[in-house]
Amino acid sequence: MPTGFLFTLFLSLCTICTGVVQAATAEAIAANELPGASTTPDSSENNIVSYTASYFAQFQPSTALDMVRQVPGFRLENNSSTRGYSNALGNLLINDRRPAAKQDQPVDILSRIPADLVERIELIRGPVREIDMQGQASLINIVLRENIPVSLQWDSYLRKTFEHGGLTPKASISLSHNWQGIDYNTGIGFRRSRVGNVGEENILTGNNQLTEIRYGQRENRNTFIPGNLNASRWFGENYVRLNLNFLRVEHIWNQSNRRLPQISGGTARNQYIHRTSNEPNYEAGLDLERALGSDLTGKMILLFSRGYVDSVESQRLLDNLGNLLLVRTADVYNVTSEAISRLEFDWSGIEQHNIQLNLEGAYNQLDGKFNQIDEICSSRRYIFVPGANSLVEESRGDFMLKDIWSLGEFELDYGMGAEVSTLSQSGDVEQTEHFFFLKPQTVLSYSPKQGNQSRLRLAREVSQLNLEDFVSATVFEDDDLALGNPDIRPSRTWVAELSHEHHFNKDSVVKLTAYHHWITDVLDLLPLSASFEAPGNIGDGRRWGVVIESTFPLQWTGLTGARLKLKARWQDSTVVDPVTGLNRVLSDVNSTSDSDFFDVENRYVYNIDFRQDFKQSRVAWGFVLQDRAEQLRYKVNELEMNDDTTELNTFIETTRWFDMKIRVDLENILDFEEIRNRTVYTGARGLSAIRTFEQRNQTGGPRIFLTLSGSY
Repeated sequence: MPTGFLFTLFLSLCTICTGVVQAATAEAIAANELPGASTTPDSSENNIVSYTASYFAQFQPSTALDMVRQVPGFRLENNSSTRGYSNALGNLLINDRRPAAKQDQPVDILSRIPADLVERIELIRGPVREIDMQGQASLINIVLRENIPVSLQWDSYLRKTFEHGGLTPKASISLSHNWQGIDYNTGIGFRRSRVGNVGEENILTGNNQLTEIRYGQRENRNTFIPGNLNASRWFGENYVRLNLNFLRVEHIWNQSNRRLPQISGGTARNQYIHRTSNEPNYEAGLDLERALGSDLTGKMILLFSRGYVDSVESQRLLDNLGNLLLVRTADVYNVTSEAISRLEFDWSGIEQHNIQLNLEGAYNQLDGKFNQIDEICSSRRYIFVPGANSLVEESRGDFMLKDIWSLGEFELDYGMGAEVSTLSQSGDVEQTEHFFFLKPQTVLSYSPKQGNQSRLRLAREVSQLNLEDFVSATVFEDDDLALGNPDIRPSRTWVAELSHEHHFNKDSVVKLTAYHHWITDVLDLLPLSASFEAPGNIGDGRRWGVVIESTFPLQWTGLTGARLKLKARWQDSTVVDPVTGLNRVLSDVNSTSDSDFFDVENRYVYNIDFRQDFKQSRVAWGFVLQDRAEQLRYKVNELEMNDDTTELNTFIETTRWFDMKIRVDLENILDFEEIRNRTVYTGARGLSAIRTFEQRNQTGGPRIFLTLSGSY
């Protein structure tokens, strides 16, 4: 089915749903089928929509994660990979407190909490109970039952990937308990994954003459071993919380292709690329919270993490007879560490005001070691890659002083922040930079009644640099270099955001957000020479768009117990291209394979999530349909386009037998295509003739999961 048609259909559905959702809501209430689905609020605070545990019973939840995924109008965010604590807080609270961890993702934290331990879940859309929103439009708060009993949560699955065959397992177990006044959760897990794709790549000249066909396949084999210990206790007036996390990751990546010439005089070749990587990560966090007076509370956070990347990558190129033409080997050993100390103070001594002061200091380090050896025709030589062996260090201080002023149905959250940092690099490059930025912010909220809110946000945001952008590496797949740049500056963005959220009842919500970003020192790909570029600042740019999110029941269609969740984003952007001097959209230079599906720099993205629960038979089924536009990367002499076609996943689950949840997932039913087009120019991109055009089209095949989970 064409992507354009699906997107048009989706936008049409969004338009229709706004008109029919009120009628659907009235019918759902009249049927009285959903416990807790009435419009009567559980809280008198208009900034909170509260969902009791009985509301989620219809969804047969096993964990707190199952419950959060069913909260209308909310999408859980993973912790940011950026440095610092305030930039990675996410939108999850547990008993009014954020998890004091960065490596432990919210999805993993919630999957370890049995659903039976949850008393209620609150959707918070503005400051309440002295909770700092930290610029988030909404937060989810998991309120746990008091006097937590011993609870054991377990989860396991077997996964079959049809393209590469074989079964890959997962198993995890966690224990929650209160022991001598200490609430704790500890767990360990094991997971293996094996994914890949097969297909062909056509190499053409600038005149569209086919010169070579490459038949290839890629395979990723990964092993994950996570472990955690989270504990908290009151010591008199002091609340103390400890978080320990460990994650060991082993990656094996293989790529092979058979290169067949399509013109006379060419010779067939075979290329093999193999990479192994061990990546252990450790994190320890400590919170101390205390009331310093009747109107003043204080909190101290200490966080330390350390990680390693020890990888070896090899490339072999052979002729048709199996003779070696080229052997390359690259060894990488990177050590990253982060230390954070943070103080938070909340004072409510002035009526209708809540004054907050946050102070944060952070130290980050990346120690990169790189070694490459090339062997050509028995000749062995060491390759110097400039900037690959470097020590990058950053010391940063951050403060924010703000006031939350309650004015009846209006609420004004305004303040001023500042950031000062020193960034130094030694080794292949010797350089030190100093930065200072002001960060004002203002949020005006209007909440005329519980469940409805309009919000205007104006803020200046400063990006957190990725230290890996300062260190060079090789890209064997493209016979290219990914150069580092010691001269990168953080980009600064003025953000204007206007949103309106309307809850028709607890099961129906529509939210529309429009935004505009004015960016100074855009982080993109900066030309360094006629054939090389690096991450860098290319000037000023803009980004603007709209996001629509909605959840509504489908009883009005005759589908009892069914509902649809929709989310879509349309976006455009502009920046002056440093190569051509013309306006173009921003490059997608920050997204990775681990990025959120919506967290890309492209034109549009949408997700349609359908679920139907049969309450009496305790069975549910559903599907997810999603797609997004292509992502572009503008290099000095190349244009790269990556695109995934429409993806369809479905599931069926039940809790009828053995007090466990049994679930079957079928993913990638349409076997979506992974497309990569690489246009290489003879000189500057867009200003010279095309030398080659590489067109890759590969598929990964459907996947099936059998998942068993439960708690005791």
